[in-house]
Amino acid sequence: MLIGNVGLDPEVRYVDAGVCVARIRLATTERGYTLANGTQVPDRTEWHDVVLWRGLAETVEKYVRKGDKLYVEGKITSRKYDDKNGIRRTVVEIWAESLELLSPRPASSQQNPQQQP
Repeated sequence: MLIGNVGLDPEVRYVDAGVCVARIRLATTERGYTLANGTQVPDRTEWHDVVLWRGLAETVEKYVRKGDKLYVEGKITSRKYDDKNGIRRTVVEIWAESLELLSPRPASSQQNPQQQP
């Protein structure tokens, strides 16, 4: 479970017979604090790569933009590959199973601006 802010606009593509897949970068921050002896511990931000498929990806494509706050539930996955220089790399991703939009929508985006009353 993660609650964080989207760092970049989603990267969306369609694969195999029109299946939608989206990738987002989600920043989560652990707030800083002060120890009993007065030592300041600063905020710590972690970045997570989140992969969403099908309906979740379509929702992200329509409604999610850089700066939005999201709640994501999913599973951690990792894969290894050799880069072009032969160096072994590991990629860790969150494969989302559910998503909740936490940023309020501006009133203007909830209505079609071309419709007249």
